[in-house]
Amino acid sequence: MPARGNANPTGLRRRYEHHNKGSLLSIQNILFVALVVLGLIYYRVSVYLLQGGSTAAKGTVHNHRPLDTQYIHELQEQGLLLPSKTLNTYQEWRDYATQLASLTPEKIVKTLKLLDPFGVRTFEAKLLEAESEKKAFLTQEELRSIFPCPTSSTTQQQEQQQQQRITLPDQRNSDKGRAFRNGTEPNFLFFQHLRKAGGTNFCSLAQHNLPKKQVPKYYCMPDYYWEAPGRPCAGCFSRFDTKTITKHMKEDGHKILGNEWDAFDPDHYFDLPATFATSFRRPLDRALSQFRFECIEDRGCKIKNVTKWWDKRSKDLTNVYVWTFSNEGVRKLSIGTTKADSERRQKVLGRALDVVARFNLVMAMEWLAYAPNHVQRVLGFRDTKTLTERVRPHIAQHKRDDGQERNVMGAAGIAKASWTPENYLPPETYTRMSHDLALDEILTDAARRMFLERLVCDDVSMFD
Repeated sequence: MPARGNANPTGLRRRYEHHNKGSLLSIQNILFVALVVLGLIYYRVSVYLLQGGSTAAKGTVHNHRPLDTQYIHELQEQGLLLPSKTLNTYQEWRDYATQLASLTPEKIVKTLKLLDPFGVRTFEAKLLEAESEKKAFLTQEELRSIFPCPTSSTTQQQEQQQQQRITLPDQRNSDKGRAFRNGTEPNFLFFQHLRKAGGTNFCSLAQHNLPKKQVPKYYCMPDYYWEAPGRPCAGCFSRFDTKTITKHMKEDGHKILGNEWDAFDPDHYFDLPATFATSFRRPLDRALSQFRFECIEDRGCKIKNVTKWWDKRSKDLTNVYVWTFSNEGVRKLSIGTTKADSERRQKVLGRALDVVARFNLVMAMEWLAYAPNHVQRVLGFRDTKTLTERVRPHIAQHKRDDGQERNVMGAAGIAKASWTPENYLPPETYTRMSHDLALDEILTDAARRMFLERLVCDDVSMFD
């Protein structure tokens, strides 16, 4: 009789092997389930970060657009997905913007469209929907329900309360702003006029708030009357040094200067005794409006085909905002594909953003109806009704009978009165122009966020 401990050794081995096999299958199942769960968690966290990393209430700005997962993976590999941490300061927002500028124009446009990192595109869609439904402007509280003042989740310290803000630390010179409001001599208002982005409206605003003698008669451009070498030009101040500009403004008694045709020279103009203001418009809308104004309405342009017009004008209109505020050539680097082009795009975008951040008043043309309180705080202007009116140059000669001379619907009214690039432009021209204006899209989104933060945050008045 075999020993008890050695009974039926073959059967015992089979049972042992079967038990181990079952255990291995169980472990494999557990690992599989765990991987699936981790994958779901990763997906949810990724979507959470893409939507702004916030659990804000319904109605606040988030990006719910369908996401191209393959492209998101590409962005992750480049480290350019919406940052995993909240952007808490101007410098962090700037770093992200310049990192975005390093991409090719095609990827810049796609990133802004898919991710809306500045939060302004989703806001605009919600604003248009709300205004169209209400058929009127929103109240301040309704506006804040769509775009609340960005803050952290803790209220323990003031520094923590002022996070997620591209406008903090504030880059503006509040002393100069205060000097202009108080009428201190020789301070004046320097308006950087971006063509077809609300400049004429702004000049009308000045006319309603400054004594007649303080406003230059020719579209707020005082140099129209100044002697200068070369051909006559109005709104062309690169011909004058800061001392000459200050001297003329003081002697002539003018309190507003409109610089339309020349780039803003930060190395000199910020030395002027001035408060600085500008107004942005969506880049493609601005370009199409210029074509309409100059060519379709016969103001010196005979080209009626927008594609041919862009063929001719793209050299000087490519990323015209970035050129304006960086005071550097942008055409070659805008379309270049080399590493050097990428690095130069980062440099000029960063320089342009630094300049815009120092402007005392930065507005968005589409949202001017919500600017009155902000304009009153920064400039001291009390009559702000022109911010809801469409003021058009040479309106007596070229009047549009479109029922939109007065805007009572805010951004929805502006949209109604404008040509829509997506519908008007041929697909190939739309793509080309979008890529040629990719850097301007970054700068505009950043500027619009500055404007929104200063509208909805109660603490901005200490910096105005």
